[in-house]
Amino acid sequence: MSTINWQEEVEKRRDDFKRDLFAILSIPSVRDDSKATEEAPFGPDVKKALDFALELAAKDGFTTKEVGNVAGHAEFGQGEELVAALGHVDVVPVGDDWSHDPFDPILKDGKVFARGSADDKGPAMAAYYAMKIIKELDLPLSRRVRMIYGSDEESGMSCVERYFETEEQPTMGFVPDAEFPIIHAEKGISELDISFKDGEKDGDADFRLISFESGARYNMVPDHAKAVLENVKDFDVLSKKFEAYQKETKLAGELVESGNKVTLSLVGKAAHAMEPNNGINAGLHLVAFLGKFTQTGAASDFVTFGKDYLYGDSRAMKLGIRYEDDESGELTMNVGVIRYSVEEGGRYGLNFRYPVTANMEQLKLKMETVVNEYNGQYTHYEDSKPLFVPKDHPLIQTLQEVYTNQTGEEATLLAIGGGTYARHMETGVAFGALFPGREDTMHQKDEFAYFDDLIKTIAIYAEALYKLAK
Repeated sequence: MSTINWQEEVEKRRDDFKRDLFAILSIPSVRDDSKATEEAPFGPDVKKALDFALELAAKDGFTTKEVGNVAGHAEFGQGEELVAALGHVDVVPVGDDWSHDPFDPILKDGKVFARGSADDKGPAMAAYYAMKIIKELDLPLSRRVRMIYGSDEESGMSCVERYFETEEQPTMGFVPDAEFPIIHAEKGISELDISFKDGEKDGDADFRLISFESGARYNMVPDHAKAVLENVKDFDVLSKKFEAYQKETKLAGELVESGNKVTLSLVGKAAHAMEPNNGINAGLHLVAFLGKFTQTGAASDFVTFGKDYLYGDSRAMKLGIRYEDDESGELTMNVGVIRYSVEEGGRYGLNFRYPVTANMEQLKLKMETVVNEYNGQYTHYEDSKPLFVPKDHPLIQTLQEVYTNQTGEEATLLAIGGGTYARHMETGVAFGALFPGREDTMHQKDEFAYFDDLIKTIAIYAEALYKLAK
């Protein structure tokens, strides 16, 4: 069976793949804690997508298992050791201004448009079909093959943490949730909240900041921001400065006066937190605008800190923690969540992607001096350590051989700021499915994946799983 034409086998199943892909893309599996239950911890739509994946596998003859209502797997074969692919069925919020319904997938100009087409339902379904082809060809294997599904990848990966509490670690495996060729290094990922809670204080302010809201997730660049002000001292000055600021930044937005309140809003561009410079942070732009005016108390601390230390600095140079190494590149900082209210004060939710040789605890300690100067404090901290698999590991060498065989291209090793399920495996890497040179639309409006790229990906994954398992 060494002369298997994997691409030919995939083409035989092209229509079936499209049917199953479109079916799972139609499920709006965005985490919704307001509808969470014991049976659906991340909301009913996320659970529906997980159930769909496992029911499809059961129908196709795989042994399936659900774990804690948050994860599950489909498996076949015999052997003590296990090879696995890990994908996720949840997606990020859709945002605004899509050209079509994000959960009504369409194939147009060779592209599948839908939320999740690139991240990660398209690649995960490709990995499933790769496993399905190996099973249907009845190839001799010495290791079991497993497709693992999580349902909380976009909000902390608690699903795979729960999964591996009770389920075995694969001998080796890969995650179809990044880009080709092979990602052998993933930066560490930290969430850090900086809060300003000194309350309101008397003083000569240009206005009273009532509320500020921007961003929903730490791992996304916020594309909308809104601030509500009252008791504006000079409305004409505020209005003219806001109009000038919009022209200067080329950002859309509006200023609305209602009674003694004024609402300001700006529109930026969403992007994944691993490279904040690919987006336009609407929240930080609005903070920078508010920083042109005099404020007092917690509002002043909140706005001034954001303007002086966060705005326009995705490498945290002003905070004094810039870091870079040869293995994985630069530290990046995304300000994903920005909030202010009179009652709670202000809060910045930061997402750091730090190099594999960095120590985040030390970096956090180093920047605390600046935070304290603005009466700020740390109120939330989570850390996921970096991933690094050396280039001479058998997993790396096998995947390099397969990628070159299927594409004719050199399988260079990459490092990324994104966090994938691979960091929860004892031996695993991210492997696809975005090909070099393709536009990355993950986490953005009008997300898409090239359908023929997904077809090619199935062939790559099929040969990879076969060679790792045989």
